[in-house]
Amino acid sequence: MGRILYIIVVVLIISWAIGFLGGLVSNGLIHMLLVLAVIIFLFNIISGAKRR
Repeated sequence: MGRILYIIVVVLIISWAIGFLGGLVSNGLIHMLLVLAVIIFLFNIISGAKRR
């Protein structure tokens, strides 16, 4: 399941970059999704380090 979350994180970051660089971001929704993706990514790294 962790691999799926990493794929979601990468897709959200790429989508954010394309929208931000293309000037298509009109509201804060994509930025909130990016923050959520970063939080999930950090949570997985921290919880993965505790399991070792």
